[in-house]
Amino acid sequence: MSATENTAGLHDADATDLASVSRQTSVYVYEAPVRIWHWINALAILVLCVTGYFIGSPLPSMQIGEATHQFVFGYIRFAHFAAGWILAVGFLGRIYWAIFGNHHARQLFFIPFWSGHFWRELFFEVRWYLFIEKEPKKYVGHNPLAQMAMFCFITLGVTFMIFTGLALYSEGLGQDSLLHSLFGWVLTIFGENSHYVHTYHHLGMWWIIIFMIVHIYVAIREDIMSRQSIVSTMISGHRTFKDDRPD
Repeated sequence: MSATENTAGLHDADATDLASVSRQTSVYVYEAPVRIWHWINALAILVLCVTGYFIGSPLPSMQIGEATHQFVFGYIRFAHFAAGWILAVGFLGRIYWAIFGNHHARQLFFIPFWSGHFWRELFFEVRWYLFIEKEPKKYVGHNPLAQMAMFCFITLGVTFMIFTGLALYSEGLGQDSLLHSLFGWVLTIFGENSHYVHTYHHLGMWWIIIFMIVHIYVAIREDIMSRQSIVSTMISGHRTFKDDRPD
C-alpha cells in the first residue's frame, strides 16, 4: 500500500496534500517556527519537570561550608522560573503561528468534535496502537488520536500549568504587582490557601510527564511500524513515506 493509496484516514486538507504528491515520497508539513517551538518547548518542559520535582521534594541540606555560601535551591528555582517564562512566551508565539501558519500548525488547538469521520479514525488509531489493526493508515499531519492527545496534554495541560505557575509566581511578587493583578484570581479558585494551587500544579507536572513518555514511545513506534517518518519530520519538516508497492 502506498502513501497515496491510503487517504481514508486523512482530513480533507491532508488528503489533498497526500494526493497531490502522487508517487512522491515526501510532503512538507511542519514549518520552521513549529519545529523550533517544538524542541525549545520540549527542553523547557524537561527543565521544568526536573526542577519542579526538586522544588516539591527538596534536596537534603548540605553540611559542607557556611549556609550563606550555598545557593543550590536558589539556582533550582531560578532555572524553573526561567524555563517557565520561556514556555509561556513560546506558547504565545505558537498561538500566533497557529493563526498565520499552514493548516497543520492549527491542529494543536482544535478538535473537530462534530465530525463522525474524526472519531472513526481516532478509534481506528486506538485499535492500531493496541495491535488489533494489522495495517496502519498514513497521515500528512497528526493522526486523530495524536491530535486529541496533543490538545489535551499540551494545549490544555500547558495552559493550566502556565496560569497556575504565573499565579504562584505572582504570589511571591506581592498583591501590588502587575502579574498578581493578571493571575492572582487563579489563587482564589481553589480556596483561600494557595497550597491547593501548588498541589494541582505539581499534579499537572506528572500529567505532562506521562504524556512525554507515551509521546516518545509512540513516535518511535510509528517510525518503525507505520512506514512514515515521525521523529525526523520534526527536524526536517518533511513527512516521508515508504512505498509498499513492488517496483
